[in-house]
Amino acid sequence: MKIDLHCHTEASADCITPLELIPHRCLEQGIRIQAITDHDEVRGAQRLQQMVEEDPDLELAVIVGEEITTSMGEIIGLYLQERIEPGLSPQETVRQIHAQGGLVLLPHGFDPLKRFRLKPAAREEIAAEIDIVETYNARISRMRWNDAATEWAKAGDLPMSAGSDAHLLNDIGAAWLEVPFQLVNTPQDLLHCMRQGVPTGKWTHPVQAYIQKQWHRLATGLGLK
Repeated sequence: MKIDLHCHTEASADCITPLELIPHRCLEQGIRIQAITDHDEVRGAQRLQQMVEEDPDLELAVIVGEEITTSMGEIIGLYLQERIEPGLSPQETVRQIHAQGGLVLLPHGFDPLKRFRLKPAAREEIAAEIDIVETYNARISRMRWNDAATEWAKAGDLPMSAGSDAHLLNDIGAAWLEVPFQLVNTPQDLLHCMRQGVPTGKWTHPVQAYIQKQWHRLATGLGLK
């Protein structure tokens, strides 16, 4: 089964993907565990989790997450019970994630062209509190930044994840961690199974990704999709 721990929905200000279309797209792509990590929001993830749990035909687990804008860049929290306010220090953000029983994931942490990446100094300050490192982001500016994340994760013996970082429906499934099928009910279950897989995916050049995103917005506004 495939796991994607970084994805956006219409609850993110920069995404218009309808919640109701996401489960079937995930299953078409072989994804069985999908984290929803909207920017500074959890309402979309919570609603999608509820929708999936109410439909017994959907063999999909949704993890409630949030891509949190800290005072020094973005951090993802997984298995959250409630929204964490943006603008806090990285240290306080991490403290609040763990206080909810959640996991701290470092997304696109080495790409200097990612506007909201976590600053290197902050990354090193919270290094001991990071639970997962995203080592394959399908929307990174250059593949070498995924390689840099992989080296950093290996040095710290940290679980490695993949994230489509999808802002369009068709982008879901662009990156994944493939592991043997198993039940994942808790954060510790997730960490355990992640050790059994290798992050991979299909990288898209950021210019091409931007054009696709703008075309999709235009086509949707014109009623072409």
